[in-house]
Amino acid sequence: MFRTVVLAALIALPAMASAQDAQVASPPQRIRSVTLTGDQKCPPSTNGEVVVCSTLDQPYRIPKALREDKPIAAQNQSWVNRAASMDQIGRVAGGLPDTCSAVGTGGQSGCFLARNNAYAAERRAPSSETTTTP
Repeated sequence: MFRTVVLAALIALPAMASAQDAQVASPPQRIRSVTLTGDQKCPPSTNGEVVVCSTLDQPYRIPKALREDKPIAAQNQSWVNRAASMDQIGRVAGGLPDTCSAVGTGGQSGCFLARNNAYAAERRAPSSETTTTP
């Protein structure tokens, strides 16, 4: 009895595998991203095409309610960000050139550079707010 069941399963195995291959769809040939404005509707996808729609007020695929605006915790940041912050802290603490620090010989030039960058950012801010695009 057991041999008969095993023999029947071995005979049916290639037929089941070919049936599964027939059911697996081929991957999409094209992925189209559409940005909708107003009351537009997402266009239907065709065979071999995937359409991803987004609106101008929510251009991201993650819904706004699920997005986190909090800063990323230090243990979850990449090594590049960690190394950059440690480098900046070390530069300021050591009084290296171009750091705004009261310690060391390069503090004066760094403070001037920081004030100059802040002034330039303030000058750019109002001009970008008043600029309108057609």
